Amino acid sequence: MRQTKIESPEKISEKASKQPSKVGKANSLHAKKRILLAASELFAAGGISALSVRSIADAAGVSTIGIYSHFNGKQGILDALFMEGYQMVYDSMAFSTVGLSAKQILLKGVHGYLTLANEYEGHYRLIFGENGNQYEPSDEAREMSSKAFKRLVSHSCIILPPNSAWPLKQKIALELWAFVHGYVSLKHHATSAMISDQHWQEMAVEGISIHIDALIAKYPTSQTK
Repeated sequence: MRQTKIESPEKISEKASKQPSKVGKANSLHAKKRILLAASELFAAGGISALSVRSIADAAGVSTIGIYSHFNGKQGILDALFMEGYQMVYDSMAFSTVGLSAKQILLKGVHGYLTLANEYEGHYRLIFGENGNQYEPSDEAREMSSKAFKRLVSHSCIILPPNSAWPLKQKIALELWAFVHGYVSLKHHATSAMISDQHWQEMAVEGISIHIDALIAKYPTSQTK
């Protein structure tokens, strides 16, 4: 596994503070965000074996008691990371589509997805199974992944005729997801030292754009206008 820099507790705290908190629960939510960011950094650097209650607490600058009080231990943190990761996938596709062509909608979703994978590598690796079969998502966590996939399908099927069957919609969504995920996996595992983040994203978007054009040509519909 490639080397990933683990941020200091101070840096993690600063990053977490930039995420919005609800009034009256700011301290508790801020601590939870610090814990999840620390766990994400540790996972990106060393996989699931790098995650222990002690290592997460040290990286987040909290006590081990704090870990158990907020998340009920390591399993709770993994579930929270998993759900937060898929919530990020879901949110990356939450934008106005008014005035956008089908291709523009898909590429906007791709940009959001690539940004997520780059900025939250630990979350991304966990939700796509890089856990050595040491983590089994809870039912609630699986529901979040299903919710994200359904949104992906709803965006992807815009290039299909309106009466397209569900299996075809799933197929197109999986094709596009596989394309994007392939570029992300190469970035995480093989090309990080050879290609800049900007060049990597440009290369990924160009390749995916070509595939989108091919799909639009294959399934002509008024939705693509």
